[in-house]
Amino acid sequence: MSRRERRISIDHFAYFFYIVVVMADYLGEFEHVVLLALLRLGDDAYGVTVRQEIARRTGRDVSVGAIYTTLGRLETKGFVKSWLGAPTTERGGRAKRHFRVAAKGLAAVERTHDTLRRMTDGLTLKGSPA
Repeated sequence: MSRRERRISIDHFAYFFYIVVVMADYLGEFEHVVLLALLRLGDDAYGVTVRQEIARRTGRDVSVGAIYTTLGRLETKGFVKSWLGAPTTERGGRAKRHFRVAAKGLAAVERTHDTLRRMTDGLTLKGSPA
């Protein structure tokens, strides 16, 4: 392996480390919205109800696939926990996967809110020049 190849390899590792380890505790905007929807829904939170809550409160029409992808990522990070409900006849005998915010997820929401409060403190947002 040449010196240049080693340098690129180290750079890629550093970037990967930063993304996986350092950024793991931070929420993206959509992750934040999904966690807030879970908190609002309580034990009635599953893919469809999360989608409906987000649409109702934000006006954003997001796909159920985007919801489940995000929920999976949040579960991998330890921010949410899931469980299967009882199978229902209206779902053809399939069970719903329910989600709730874990303590680590609640801490991430609080950290995100604190950061946003500090960043917006003293700003006049309405009517500010573009």
